[in-house]
Amino acid sequence: MSFRLKIKHYLIHRLNYTNKLAGELISSGNLTVNGKNIVSNIELKESDEVHLNGVIVKHSVKFVYYALYKPIGIESVFDKKRVDSLYKIWPVEGEFYVAGRLDKASEGLLIITNNGKWVNEVTSDLSLKEKDYEVEVEHDIDGGFLKKMSEGVDIGICITKPCRIQMINNRAFKITLTEGKNRQIRRMCKKFGYSVIRLKRIRIDKFYLLDLKPFEYREVFLT
Repeated sequence: MSFRLKIKHYLIHRLNYTNKLAGELISSGNLTVNGKNIVSNIELKESDEVHLNGVIVKHSVKFVYYALYKPIGIESVFDKKRVDSLYKIWPVEGEFYVAGRLDKASEGLLIITNNGKWVNEVTSDLSLKEKDYEVEVEHDIDGGFLKKMSEGVDIGICITKPCRIQMINNRAFKITLTEGKNRQIRRMCKKFGYSVIRLKRIRIDKFYLLDLKPFEYREVFLT
């Protein structure tokens, strides 16, 4: 669940109490949140534990975060209707969200977590979180290509923000973005006549791919 709900809303929409009964339960003093009696319509967080007359009605959620190497051919979504979604490779039980989607043809770092609110914050363009990618194109890079890419590119859906680019070799470069438009790097390259043949994300903010191999994951921690 990803929410910040008023407790009355939780009682009505999660536990199916009527509006009247939910109000009576709150004013009765028989509800506790994290061990403290409440008599007002306070806001709940996912980490809160709620008891009614001593019986637990909402469990506390422990937030966990994992770095996953998404392989080529897997979509960056949890969708049981799709045979190529993350459910095909993700072994951990529970409801999870994806920070930093990659298109099916791309590979590299995703952050998988049960903290939906954090995902919304870290993936918002307003957050300006940096993301690093290694990109290989099908023919040699000319002198002005990287400079033009770094200055912002009209990709049809928007003009991209200025970014940092570092050449790796004649056909590869590292690019650092603070936004994540749909197929952004591929669109940027295409604008200048280059086709991407490999795209791998190696960093999202402070999280790095490091030595992970395709399909592998490890737990990471917020500090």
